[in-house]
Amino acid sequence: MDRMLGVYIHIPFCASKCSYCDFYSLAHKEDLMNKYQKALLRHIEESAPQMAPYYIDTIYFGGGTPSFYGAKRLCELFDALKNNARVLKSAEVTVEMNPDSITKEDLRLLHAAGVNRVSLGVQSANDDILRFIGRRHNWRQVTEAVRLIRAESFDNLNVDLIYGLPTQSRSDWADTLSKALALMPEHFSCYGLKIEEGTAICKYLDSPVLPTDDDQADMYLYMTDVMERYGYPQYEISNFSRPGRESKHNLKYWQLDEYMGFGPGAHSYMGGVRYSYVRDLEKYIGGVLGVGDIVDEYEKIDKPESAAEYIMLGMRTTHGISKDEYFSIYRSGFDKIEYLLGEYEKKGWAKRAGERWRFTSSGFLLSNILIGTLLEAQSQAKMNANPWISERLDRREPLLTMPENEVIFN
Repeated sequence: MDRMLGVYIHIPFCASKCSYCDFYSLAHKEDLMNKYQKALLRHIEESAPQMAPYYIDTIYFGGGTPSFYGAKRLCELFDALKNNARVLKSAEVTVEMNPDSITKEDLRLLHAAGVNRVSLGVQSANDDILRFIGRRHNWRQVTEAVRLIRAESFDNLNVDLIYGLPTQSRSDWADTLSKALALMPEHFSCYGLKIEEGTAICKYLDSPVLPTDDDQADMYLYMTDVMERYGYPQYEISNFSRPGRESKHNLKYWQLDEYMGFGPGAHSYMGGVRYSYVRDLEKYIGGVLGVGDIVDEYEKIDKPESAAEYIMLGMRTTHGISKDEYFSIYRSGFDKIEYLLGEYEKKGWAKRAGERWRFTSSGFLLSNILIGTLLEAQSQAKMNANPWISERLDRREPLLTMPENEVIFN
């Protein structure tokens, strides 16, 4: 059976840093773009042996702001992948873009190269809120960007939105959804605002300028209802699409498929090993072009961890989990998990369709707590069947350092 691989390329450059952003991205570092391009090209070339057994069926340029990096550089990276790996002509190829850094010429170059999906960072239709959170665009630029994207024959568009933003009311959120739906994209990614330590927006934590948890929950439930009503069924906690237009690349993360990342902070999962690179642009460039270790974390995933991830990631999606799939991974009973899922069903948090279990919209709101309880039940069931595993779980091994004899890149 042919093995498929997704590729993620991180572009950490931004024109400015948004107040809520916790991704590894940097503003005012344009002077490092050419060096970074050289490092990425070399890294891709050196990774050819690791990619050789696979067909590449998804490629995702994320950021940061890839559109700010420029289409010529993105096309050069895409060509390097084509030259060093078996990229399928049918591959889903996504580029993240911001409305203020889109040009007709860049779109034309990208489409000609084979990019076939655009993810547009919209966040809100309220210009005052956009200014508040440090976005560089307004709603007029959003509609113009969508016009340009469609004019260059892109027929797979994702729109990113955020709810629970400072000063945002439920009516503001309803207005944003209404205007975004009128753009008629194929896909929506809608995230609740999460205040991360170290971000500029932290100063508003516990401030009345932020919607309450109840307000954010109401926004979420309203959103899931509206999306279903307008033909965008939910397939993951934060993702909705027209049938058949789900993000193939993101599904790899949730379905435990293999993927390879390039760039500072990028993660990979290949051959039962998960690893990531340093969240430091200059260290990454120096390590690839010169001497230095770019690997930050390295972990071999064993069967218990794989089964736990099956529950944790599977229950993020509407595809859910099943007893048969679980047994095929873990070779262990599903009874305790199924009992809990039955209890969740009584409370309206989960539902069963055939042999599969999934959360309802209300369950997704509580997913962190509910999944945590499922994982506790899983661990307890395994310890009851195999008492020796209790010690293994009590002394959870830290992330491994890279073994000296382990070769990831030549």
